Amino acid sequence: MSTVLHIDASPRGEGSFSAQAARHFIESLRQREPGLHVDRLELWEADLPQLDGDALDAKYAVLQGRPHGEGEARAWAQIRSLIERLARADKVVLSTPMWNMSLPYKLKHYIDLVTQPTLSFSFDPVSGYAPLLAPRPVMLIVASAGDFASGESWGRPDLATPYLTLALAFIGLSNAAAVAVGPTAGPAAKVEAGRERAYAALNAAALTF
Repeated sequence: MSTVLHIDASPRGEGSFSAQAARHFIESLRQREPGLHVDRLELWEADLPQLDGDALDAKYAVLQGRPHGEGEARAWAQIRSLIERLARADKVVLSTPMWNMSLPYKLKHYIDLVTQPTLSFSFDPVSGYAPLLAPRPVMLIVASAGDFASGESWGRPDLATPYLTLALAFIGLSNAAAVAVGPTAGPAAKVEAGRERAYAALNAAALTF
């Protein structure tokens, strides 16, 4: 039995276009693998540690090669737990709305938390950076009020999808596929057509995910 980690970055929960598309995709996966276990991480409900104080000092302790103090060790253990949860998943589904051409700040917060030296990436002065997490199937579902199916939307670039693809590859999740859901606003016929287009792409992706 494999595990899929669903990282839900929408504050609207099940009512959001991105979460609904993720649920559709996961159900398509379950049709091929009935025993699939889903571990859902709702970023707006999760108690994510702040990257300040002990947590920031813990990171610099690692970079400086010094041992953690008591508070730093507790903060680092919280961060390590998030990364281990990500590392345990056999597959990853990340669903998010697009905010102002980019990511909701809660998702950026999560990316910053799981991008840590010695835990998800390493650095060598000669060879440079190297990812530490093993590649696995990753699906990015990005919902937007605009329609990015044929490129930019009314002059607005999609900065969310390329950023997520590169940020996840940096820590080892280099096999990310992406499906856009949009437009999520405007005439009902166009919204429904965008949803159907996205779901068809997700159905096709589920066959080999």
